[in-house]
Amino acid sequence: MQKPLSIPPRHGALDHRYRGEHPMRTLGYLLRPDRGRLLLAVGVFVVKHSPVWLLPLITANIIDVVVEHQPESSLWANAGALLVVLLLNYPLHLLYVRCVGSSVRRMGTALRDALCRRMQQLSIGYHARTSAGVLQAKVVRDVETIEQGVQQSADMGLAAVTTLVGGLAVIALRVPSFLPVFLVVVPLAGILVMRLRARLRTHNESFRQEVERLSSRVGEMTSLIPITRAHGLERAALGRVDGSVRQVYFAGLRLDLLNGRFGALAWILLNTLGVTCLAGSALAAYHHWMSMTAGDVVMLSAFFTVLTGSMTTLLGLTPVISKALESVRSAGEVLQAPDLEINAGKAEVEEVGGRVDFEDVSFGYEGADGPAVEDFTLTARLGETVALVGASGAGKSTVLNLLIGFIRPTSGRILLDGTDMATLDLRSYRRFLSVVPQESILFEGSIRENVTYGMGDAEDLDEERVRAALRDANALEFVDRLPLGIDTVVGERGSRLSGGQKQRLAIARALIRNPRVLVLDEATSALDTRSEALVQEALARLVRGRTVFVVAHRLSTIQGADRIVVMDGGRIAEIGTHEELLNRGGAYAGLQPARRAG
Repeated sequence: MQKPLSIPPRHGALDHRYRGEHPMRTLGYLLRPDRGRLLLAVGVFVVKHSPVWLLPLITANIIDVVVEHQPESSLWANAGALLVVLLLNYPLHLLYVRCVGSSVRRMGTALRDALCRRMQQLSIGYHARTSAGVLQAKVVRDVETIEQGVQQSADMGLAAVTTLVGGLAVIALRVPSFLPVFLVVVPLAGILVMRLRARLRTHNESFRQEVERLSSRVGEMTSLIPITRAHGLERAALGRVDGSVRQVYFAGLRLDLLNGRFGALAWILLNTLGVTCLAGSALAAYHHWMSMTAGDVVMLSAFFTVLTGSMTTLLGLTPVISKALESVRSAGEVLQAPDLEINAGKAEVEEVGGRVDFEDVSFGYEGADGPAVEDFTLTARLGETVALVGASGAGKSTVLNLLIGFIRPTSGRILLDGTDMATLDLRSYRRFLSVVPQESILFEGSIRENVTYGMGDAEDLDEERVRAALRDANALEFVDRLPLGIDTVVGERGSRLSGGQKQRLAIARALIRNPRVLVLDEATSALDTRSEALVQEALARLVRGRTVFVVAHRLSTIQGADRIVVMDGGRIAEIGTHEELLNRGGAYAGLQPARRAG
């Protein structure tokens, strides 16, 4: 049984090491752990690829045996040597693929690992500014491009270099007087072919752009089909797409014709130069201008074609390498991003009492006209529920992000049980905190796995503990009706569940962790009346004995809070209970009609 490839160790230093250096140095660093394996791969490749440049030499030797009536044993010796090298190709090729393939895959795994861990270290502000699709493309597509670039450069580059070096070495030893001709003509032939390809690349780009335009038009057409049908505009819609279809047709036809011209010209050029080389070497041998045999003439002609092809391959690797290096730079944008949440060296949080103090806290977002929160001072005691209300943009979500530690105050401080949170390891603090957001976030797994996410192996947790959390979250009544109960898969982002069901699972996830600090961010705003009632009942169990911060859209959540903090323009406008604020007739009372309408 074949031994499985070992998983590479984590390259923990990579994410801290990348500092905008040249991508080739980064690639060298990534491949450094496998340098011995790669050196072995190069040696193996030279041997396995030797038939390509040995064949013209052995062919020349066999022709000379026939023409000059040399001993028959020489013929068998040459044929036998080539046969042995050919038979060795199979095991050597497998060894080469194993060495290079495992090294490239290890490199890709190390880079993906570094990118994913760096994303976990980057601040929430960075993730708010950077598209999730862009980050996903860096981990998946850019790393795949790097892997493919390194693999192709190794396969095609080694083949071309080995052939060039081996062929020129044979010519230098066998017909040294002809070597200068090859050193001049072969590179020129390769450059001429690449010049022709450059024109082809421009037309390829033009064709690609036309196809992208057509794709955009078709996407637009399909999205507008309801409006198109409703207004009888099918003919107009087809007319818009038809123009793009015709452009793709003409661009494709131009590309096909250019491909045909390029293929014919390249074939004529290379074969003309090959015939010229053959005729020139034949004349040199015929007139005894150089010391050459009939076999040498055939060898030189064969080598011209082989070496020109190798030179063209090397020149053609340029866009492949450039694309891979650009992907290294793209990954480097994440690896060198400075916007990190720094927890190293800070005090671990072993327990949380639940008291939170905001002392003259202010925070402003980069590029904003003014602070999102200004001079915010508030104390929340253990077991107290504090509701934050106010118009959109009043600063409520910013306060919650400050509490969670996603952002840090630009001035003032936040104390957790009397300790400045700036001195604490926020990762350890968040073990005692749970968040129930407006839209619960589930992954494609079972209900059990979603509820116990982050608590170790879900199968090892006591099932009754999971069921108790689901029961307290009013979720057990629908979970038990599902085909597989708590082992039912919820689908991507919980697509098989309703909004209320997903929200109750989010509450169960919070309950099972027994948090000391709880954040409810618009937890019921997107639910219908029945679902809201079930969720509110579950939330009532969840908030007992915990410090709770609530941002809510509906009065039913706000009315039961111990204190309601009304915010306006990032500042605290007033604080009190629901009845106190209504009787005061201030900003909170002014919000009531709008809230009832909502």
